[in-house]
Amino acid sequence: MYSYEERKKAVELYIKFDKSASAVVRELGYPTTRMLTLWYREYLENGDLRKKSRMQSGYTAEQKAVAVKYYQEHGRGFARTVKALGYPCRQLLGKWVSQDSSCDFQPLKREQPVVKCTDKQKMAAVVSVASGEKTSKQIQSEIGVSRRTVWHWKRQLLGEVSNPEMRRKSQKESEKASSEQEIQLRAECNDLKEERDRLQKQVQKLQMEKDILEKAAEIIKKDEGIGIDTLSNREKAMIIDALTGRYTIRQLLPSLHMAKSSYFYQIQAMKKDKHELVRKDLRNVFSENRQCYGYRRLHAVMTSNGSTISEKVVLRLMHEENLVVPSVKRKKYSSYKGELSPEVENIIKRDFHAENPNEKWLSDITEFSIPAGKVYLSPVIDCFDGYVTSWTRGTSPNAELVNSMLDGAVGTLEDGEHPLVHTDRGSHYRWPGWIERMDNAGLVRSMSKKGCSPDNSACEGFFGRLKNEMFYSRSWFGVSIEEFCALLDDYIYWYNEKRIKMSLGGRSPLEYRRSLGLVS
Repeated sequence: MYSYEERKKAVELYIKFDKSASAVVRELGYPTTRMLTLWYREYLENGDLRKKSRMQSGYTAEQKAVAVKYYQEHGRGFARTVKALGYPCRQLLGKWVSQDSSCDFQPLKREQPVVKCTDKQKMAAVVSVASGEKTSKQIQSEIGVSRRTVWHWKRQLLGEVSNPEMRRKSQKESEKASSEQEIQLRAECNDLKEERDRLQKQVQKLQMEKDILEKAAEIIKKDEGIGIDTLSNREKAMIIDALTGRYTIRQLLPSLHMAKSSYFYQIQAMKKDKHELVRKDLRNVFSENRQCYGYRRLHAVMTSNGSTISEKVVLRLMHEENLVVPSVKRKKYSSYKGELSPEVENIIKRDFHAENPNEKWLSDITEFSIPAGKVYLSPVIDCFDGYVTSWTRGTSPNAELVNSMLDGAVGTLEDGEHPLVHTDRGSHYRWPGWIERMDNAGLVRSMSKKGCSPDNSACEGFFGRLKNEMFYSRSWFGVSIEEFCALLDDYIYWYNEKRIKMSLGGRSPLEYRRSLGLVS
């Protein structure tokens, strides 16, 4: 933008005028203050200026011509032209105008040589101006320097601007004093801020205590003798809950001398139990069903009664209400007496699924020991839905017990029904009487492996449910054998007709058969 000579001349004047950028601009008409500072910094770093300017004009000849033409046709205003076209800067536009031969523009530039004055001349000029003998304008015409230069000499000689060493020293002392004063003022300001914050906290604390007492009087309805120390934890929790819109819990707890855990405990205790009615229904259903139902079957019953509640909530409420299904493991009765007849194949192979009733039967014997004696139960379980087709109970696990049970089960068969009967390897199922009855009825025998109870797990599962729900965790003192047998029969009737099974869609075996149209 500017030639090497122009830039160097500007820097020399900048040094001569004691780094007064505005004086240089007035003298030469260029450049900007910032650009002159950059040139001077470059001069100090490198000892000279680059021969070519860093900034090269990126404007084409056509753009230059348009700018100059607009300048000439619109009032010859630099600012107006730059604002209208958006380019270039005013200094560059002035250069383009001065280079255009069709313009009579003359830049603010003085071609007169630089006047060098001695110290004696400077002193005489300053004395004349200071004494009032001459004006700065007269000095300007006599010596050939600007009035600003005369004023600059005056400041130098009168001590307003001393030599560089004195100026730097004075500047350092001034900066030091200013820095010390600034540090002192900052310290005082910080102290005042801390005092202000302390007073604000104190005012807030007093206001909070006032609000607490007012809210306590409003909630407790007692004006005389009320105090924070006399409030119960429940009353304190109520006050905190009422003031949480204005204060945080962390602020209120220390003022009320209350622990955080105590507050949340009281809030939880004051909450209304939304399952209050459900708890009552749950206890009733549990009691009506012999305290045998777990959470899944209880959930099914509650759902059928119209309650909308999840299984997890039922499980939680059972724990809270201490509704526990009795469960005790006892040593099982074993009927194995050795190999009394030829081995029978395990046909069922743990496949306890049946498509139709009377397709697969399971049987076994279980023992009940009560103070009055021992009772043995021998049932026939239908794999189709777990229905107890036939059962007998007695005080001895003999052949009559299982044979009479089989006779009762065979009596329920329709013509053409020949179910598979699976048992363990107990002696009752290998005696001639059992085998003869099986053959006469056309039934197919299947036996578990020796000592392998999982081979008859479906029947074992029935015994486990029966004992958990009806036998274990109950006192049988004073109950006779006949009374126990009656209770056993009553349970099996209930099991078949009312006890729901989740595998049957929440229905009892009898209800399930009715839904399929198998029974009337």
